[in-house]
Amino acid sequence: MQNSFYHNNASRLASDYQKLVFENVHASWKRFWPVAEDTAKPLCVLDVGAGSGRDALWFAENGCEVYAVEPAEALRGIGKRHTQAKEVIWLDDSLPELKKVISLGIRFDYILLSAVWMHIPPSERERTFRKLSNLLAPNGKLIITLRHGDFDDGRKNHGVSAEEIEQFAKERALHVCLKTELSSDAMGRSSVQWQTVVLNLPDDGSGDLTKVRHIIVNDSKSATYKLALLRTLLRIADAHPGAVLDRTDGKVALPQGLVALYWIRQFKRLIDIEIDGIQGIQQNSNTSKGLGFVKEDGWHKLRHLSADDLAVGVLFTGEDAKALQKTLSATLATIKSGPVKFIYQGPKDNHLFEMVAPTQKRKSLSSLFIDSEFLASFGTFVLDESLWDCLRLYSSWIEPLVVNQWVTEMKRFENNRLRNINLQTYYDCLIWVDKDHDTREVRKKVDALRQCGTEIQSVWSGTKLREQYHVDHCLPFAYWPNNDRWNLLPTTTAENLNKKDRVPKSKRLTSSKDRILDWWQAAWQTEQEQTRFFDEAVLSLPNLPPQCRNFEDVFEAMGLQIKGVKSRLLVGEW
Repeated sequence: MQNSFYHNNASRLASDYQKLVFENVHASWKRFWPVAEDTAKPLCVLDVGAGSGRDALWFAENGCEVYAVEPAEALRGIGKRHTQAKEVIWLDDSLPELKKVISLGIRFDYILLSAVWMHIPPSERERTFRKLSNLLAPNGKLIITLRHGDFDDGRKNHGVSAEEIEQFAKERALHVCLKTELSSDAMGRSSVQWQTVVLNLPDDGSGDLTKVRHIIVNDSKSATYKLALLRTLLRIADAHPGAVLDRTDGKVALPQGLVALYWIRQFKRLIDIEIDGIQGIQQNSNTSKGLGFVKEDGWHKLRHLSADDLAVGVLFTGEDAKALQKTLSATLATIKSGPVKFIYQGPKDNHLFEMVAPTQKRKSLSSLFIDSEFLASFGTFVLDESLWDCLRLYSSWIEPLVVNQWVTEMKRFENNRLRNINLQTYYDCLIWVDKDHDTREVRKKVDALRQCGTEIQSVWSGTKLREQYHVDHCLPFAYWPNNDRWNLLPTTTAENLNKKDRVPKSKRLTSSKDRILDWWQAAWQTEQEQTRFFDEAVLSLPNLPPQCRNFEDVFEAMGLQIKGVKSRLLVGEW
């Protein structure tokens, strides 16, 4: 993308860009311009190659939520200053990867590539187009302006054509709304002409929702395993965007250990519960058949632990460490021989999921942290990128369907019918996280610090906490069940009750930054505490490096996650 040229010539280029106005440059597709409306959810715009921010500012001034991508550092700095009066989110990212944008989990109503396509080598264009089309919201528009004509300043120009764009659109099920004729250059260059193509995504463009619905409702089931795997992947997709190990060639690779961990967590309450003196709730139609992942040397040695004890960042030692590793291995064997084998589309060998063994045989550890490295040591779990994105975007809609179907399956199993298990018991055993479990741990930390003479303030106002206070989920638990340390913040009772199930506005979050950082630094000081804090953050927040140990980086990632959750789930602001 020739970033060095744009970085080294940022001032001159920005001056040229700002001489032109959006209304003139983009007049050819005026009938598709976003209309500012007073709605709960503003239109979401991605400006790729945003330069000095001219177009990004116009979108923001017209009521849009704008994400501006600019890989040239100096030009991005000018753009930030130019748009500082409006809330434009700037990202250091580039095509074709768009790693940071993709990790946000947001779908955009408008994606603009203005004077960008000619910089993309033909060998990378199909991949680039696929990435962009996957980022569109239903009925979203992709606008590509094509520059015809070479450069005279050393920049490389790869030939462009509207026909190439049309072919890509056909392959990705996008509709061509507009293809303009060639027009003259707004800067008066006789050797340069421009053309605009506007594309529309009429639906999800993949059919993945149909696949998911088939697994939930239509697939034959003799056990709850298929539903369990689907729900595990839903949870990871929603809660752990940082868990993706690789995203290439239309595939997403996840750590197998994380898949196994969440499988175990969701079955823990179902299997370890005792009802009328009988252990567990039946999970398959064969009353004499046990569960393949429940072993004497693994699962049974972990019965003293709750589901919430099996969390990212927790330290395991001795017999617990050995039992956990055996349970994870037994779980992966069950997943591979069960749902991975029997979930397919069309021919029986067309599996939706693949499990890849680790390159090196893993050794049993006598002491371990449940972190990214440990979870990845079990191998990788691979699925289509489009299916992963579908699970992430629609998890709040899909998961209730999975839970209801799971309850329906359990109710029909013979032993469960004979025991007449209460309906609410089924649902209680399928909760992901105990809302109060880790909240209590954070309250203990607040109380311990206060006993040592440390004054604890509300992160939102700076008000000194009194005897009665609350621990607030920054991202509301009702919408996004997460008890990670970074998401639990001390606040006054009145503020938390007023906040309700809403996310903080950007201005409120920014003004509270120093207090949030002070709280994290005061609360999580020991090596073990920080290991858990950062391991949780790396897996659940976008764009954090695996070895992140910087509280400010976590704060920035938290802000992006708030944007993503608000966009996907239509959460109100406070």
